[in-house]
Amino acid sequence: MKEQAVAIITARGGSKRIPGKNKKKFCGKPILEYSIEAAMQSEIFSEVMVSTDDEEIKEIALSKGAKVPFMRSEKTANDFAPTIEVLKEVLEEYGRVGRSFDYMACLYPTAPFVTPEKLRRAFSLLKERDATQVMPVVGFSFPPLRGMVIEKDELVMKWPEHRYTRSQDLEVLYHDCGQFYFYNVEKFLAVGGRVKSDIVPLIMPELEVQDIDNESDWKIAEIKYQLMKENK
Repeated sequence: MKEQAVAIITARGGSKRIPGKNKKKFCGKPILEYSIEAAMQSEIFSEVMVSTDDEEIKEIALSKGAKVPFMRSEKTANDFAPTIEVLKEVLEEYGRVGRSFDYMACLYPTAPFVTPEKLRRAFSLLKERDATQVMPVVGFSFPPLRGMVIEKDELVMKWPEHRYTRSQDLEVLYHDCGQFYFYNVEKFLAVGGRVKSDIVPLIMPELEVQDIDNESDWKIAEIKYQLMKENK
């Protein structure tokens, strides 16, 4: 049965730098819940599911109304399994029971800045542009073209031609927000998940982006989240 869209929240149990990261409380509740709530409140998915190998994560997901129709395999639950393999596994498992989707969103479980509105905007962009993928991005806070490297214990400009270029005249470079991705499933599978082109950007404000790789990141993210909520 062909369905429009599925939200896949990739939340395995293991985490080395922040133990229990996907279950840890963020501003008062497990951080995983934010992604689930955003996906469900967007009202654009026929299924909101969590791919996990962890029973506690499964219980959190079910308590918030998400589905866990199968557990993640050992192959895709280790530290080295790329996200695209997790997504392909999910699509294959749904295929086994006769379910398929036109579109899918991959949401990370540590993405409290994702909102229903952002998901709806990404979905609209994907369909309007008939693109393979929509990726939220943010501009680097400091111009990378002004970056330096160390050579023979001395600092030198990586791109010396930009030493005296005004910041506002430098090309803006962007990086992945690390929050979610929206895909056209057919096009995603056609390239084995390795999407290299036909990617439409969704530009995010710096206040609503924060990598969460350690405890300091976590605290900064909580402050940014509170500011985002106040501004809304």
